[in-house]
Amino acid sequence: MKRHLPRFLIGILVLAVLLGHAAKIYQIGLINRLDAIIYDAKVRLSMSHDVDPRIVILDIDEKSLAEIGRWPWNRDRMAALVNKLFDTYGIRLLGFDIVFAEPDDSSGLKSLDALAKKELKDSAGFQAAVRQMRPQLDYDARFAAALKGRPVVLGYYLSSDSNGTASGALPAPALAAGAFGGRNIGFTTWTTYGGNLGQFQRMAAGGGHFNPLVDFDGIARRVPLLAEYQGAYYESLSLAMTRALLGFPKLAPGYPDADGKDYGGMEWLELKTPRGTLAIPVDENVAALIPFRGPQRSFRYISAVDVLRDRVKPEQLAGKIVLVGTTAPGLMDLRATPVSSTYAGVEIHANLIAGFLDGTIKHKPSYVLGADVLLTLLIGGVMVFLLPLLSPLRASLAALLVLAFALGVNLSFWYGANMLLPLAGSLVLIAVLYALNMSWGYFVESRIKRQFTELFGQYVPPELVEEMSRDPEHYSMAGRKAELTVLFSDVRGFTTISEGLQPDQLATLMNLYLGAMTEVIRGHRGTLDKYIGDAIMAFWGAPVDDPEHARHAVTTALDMQTALIGLNRELLAKGWPELKIGVGVNTGAMTVGDMGSKVRQSYTVMGDAVNLGSRLEGITKQYGVGIIVGAGTQALVRNDFVFRELDLVKVKGKDKPVAIFEPLGAAGQVPTQTLDEIELWNQALSAYRAQDWAVAEAVLRNLSQRSPHKLYDVYQERIAHYRNDPPGADWDGSWKFDTK
Repeated sequence: MKRHLPRFLIGILVLAVLLGHAAKIYQIGLINRLDAIIYDAKVRLSMSHDVDPRIVILDIDEKSLAEIGRWPWNRDRMAALVNKLFDTYGIRLLGFDIVFAEPDDSSGLKSLDALAKKELKDSAGFQAAVRQMRPQLDYDARFAAALKGRPVVLGYYLSSDSNGTASGALPAPALAAGAFGGRNIGFTTWTTYGGNLGQFQRMAAGGGHFNPLVDFDGIARRVPLLAEYQGAYYESLSLAMTRALLGFPKLAPGYPDADGKDYGGMEWLELKTPRGTLAIPVDENVAALIPFRGPQRSFRYISAVDVLRDRVKPEQLAGKIVLVGTTAPGLMDLRATPVSSTYAGVEIHANLIAGFLDGTIKHKPSYVLGADVLLTLLIGGVMVFLLPLLSPLRASLAALLVLAFALGVNLSFWYGANMLLPLAGSLVLIAVLYALNMSWGYFVESRIKRQFTELFGQYVPPELVEEMSRDPEHYSMAGRKAELTVLFSDVRGFTTISEGLQPDQLATLMNLYLGAMTEVIRGHRGTLDKYIGDAIMAFWGAPVDDPEHARHAVTTALDMQTALIGLNRELLAKGWPELKIGVGVNTGAMTVGDMGSKVRQSYTVMGDAVNLGSRLEGITKQYGVGIIVGAGTQALVRNDFVFRELDLVKVKGKDKPVAIFEPLGAAGQVPTQTLDEIELWNQALSAYRAQDWAVAEAVLRNLSQRSPHKLYDVYQERIAHYRNDPPGADWDGSWKFDTK
């Protein structure tokens, strides 16, 4: 864990930075931009792509402008349009995404009035004619009359232009000043407005602003349902039309707590109708997210000129909610939205009205901030403290699982609870922490692995170097005492073999031999100590602890003899001599570490147990066997292998006898014939040590006839020797070797 501390600390720092953003202590622009991109993608993926039959957009399009003339049209024509919509087509509700801000003088009435007041003020006939024509020529009055008593909602705009001046008239505010009891709610505040002529607004059923909230990237994603102007609160066109459709129900703020005193934020607006309460979710700016049904024209569009020219079937408009707006590029009512860079502003209002009625407005309550903080803390905590402990593959899988969790939670809220949760912060956190850990693994861990490879790579198999690099503080080259198992091997008669080969042939032979034997050693987790000419030294249990060091060493000795069979076939094919090797294995306390001089050092083992291992290899040829293991080794693995006890020996430099054994194979894999032979051999050995020469010799003679072996000849020679020169009553049954 200690070596992971730097990664933990850096990860915690990254998490703290992202938590600050999630808690809105400060904002990171890149994350906000990414959140906006993700939101737009989710909007596009979740659109229904169907056409809402309840709402129709009456489009002042290029076709209408081409047939009727440039905009603005005179109010007489607009009055005719309103009358047709209600009287001929029987629409249910009409809304204008248009401002009628200036008087219409196109009829010439203004000029006639000027004449009546000056040049023709004394002409009674002229005065009478003007009075008679006034009802037909006062287009504004005709339009106001067309609005009177009908469910028509006019649109207007709000502005924050400090140099602008208010014009026209505003409708009555939806909520009066002080309606929110001094709560700190993030209303969008405006300083001026552009409204409709007072006579139009007075005759209309209501009015609403059509200002969207344009985000930092120029995209319109929200519309403030209530906007503040001079302390009062004015509703949007879509909200005003929805209220008009429902009979102008009372509008009230919605709070999670019943009395609205204990909770600072407002989460929805309530429309209290006789049939119940319609709750419209709002965010911290009292804005609603636009619920786009699809790309532009997810509502039916009808050219305004087709209504004026009676080219529309009545059933296409009967009982519909109609919005009058424009898609003509020159009239500047196109917006950049998540679904299109040029989207008709009038369709934004249509989407909102449909969303209010269907309950599909996405909710972004103020407590989402807390949810985002908790989710960031959970994801970050898991990744900060988990990834450093895992391998690159497992860390990648863990990061994918955390990513799937973050996406799953976010999409569950989006589709299941109709709620918007930020996602970009979590994605950035996952990406940064994953990249950090992978980079750390590549630049730092790989450096550690290179260091370990430099230190141990020539001795230890690559998989053990990998294992050691995961926990480097537990490994060092410093000397220490430990119980280990050592192996020595040597080629028999190597001098004779080398004299019969050319130098290049000898080099090739040695490379083949040492390569094959080294592969076996490393295959059983052995640490290669050194090559000494044709001899090999290896050990088990260091630098990586190996509780099975004795078993691995004995298995290696057996497999080296097996590998030699295949290697000899290859050598014979080349016309080269066969190789025979002797292997000595011993287990005991040894000193292991980096030893040598300033000029050259080697990671090796030293001690009496090592020396004995070397002696055991040297006496293999005395018994005609390929492998001899010491008693320490045999005691640890006696249940894993079948052994034949060879002798009690006193090797050079030692006065205490040690038992030596020959491993014949893994337990359960030795033929019955061999097991029977071992049983007879044990009888001969017992008789020999009891100085019962006759019995021992008889059994040995029997064994030699069944399966000739140098071992039996050695003991028969000893018996002949002891017959002439008895060892004495205090003999311990051992044999002393005076040479290495």
